Amino acid sequence: MTSPAAIQHGQVYHIYNRGNNRQDIFVEERNYRHFLQLYARYVEPVADTYAYCLLRNHFHFLVRIKDEEETLRVSETLRVSTTPNSMEEGTLRVSPTLRVSTTLNPSQQFGNLFNAYAKAINKAYQRTGSLFQNPFGRVPVTSDAHLVCLVAYIHQNPQKHRFVDDLRDWPYSSYHALLSQAATRLKRDDVLAWFGGPAAFQAYHQQPVRESQVTALAPDDFD
Repeated sequence: MTSPAAIQHGQVYHIYNRGNNRQDIFVEERNYRHFLQLYARYVEPVADTYAYCLLRNHFHFLVRIKDEEETLRVSETLRVSTTPNSMEEGTLRVSPTLRVSTTLNPSQQFGNLFNAYAKAINKAYQRTGSLFQNPFGRVPVTSDAHLVCLVAYIHQNPQKHRFVDDLRDWPYSSYHALLSQAATRLKRDDVLAWFGGPAAFQAYHQQPVRESQVTALAPDDFD
């Protein structure tokens, strides 16, 4: 199988994955919380998040990978050198600290998230082996119209797969956070602007997204 293209800075993506062999990746409520905590640690430094939904055996995120300059990580290191000395073989000299900038790799950060979460689940439930399918899905999103329908598609997933009768009853998505006045790390203002405001956002979500609109954006429609 051809390896997927590396994730590019500045690009918007639909990111998704599911459990290996379709197994559940979220067993109980605390698992969802822990996954989002790890997401904040590993992914938020490299991506802005527009929408997400965590389901029992898969998940969806709509993100914009930050530009390279936004992901620079600056560290300090000591510059050590050896200089000749007539009485000794050499003398160590320690120069002032040297600031070193490195750019976080988005693909690696997602990999770190999945590895950290899999280790936690394996330890908590005495399991072994892969938890996620590999590689994870990533589809570039280049159209404003696609952004709108993909947000709704992501939020409608629990209802589509009959986990709930109404998407608003599923607690592990960004739907309510995008409508709330509470502080959030989601790009809420951007998302609501795509729809034309909160009322239009809610109305759009009450209409099923047509399959033809998302086939190219969600090629693996997980069960």
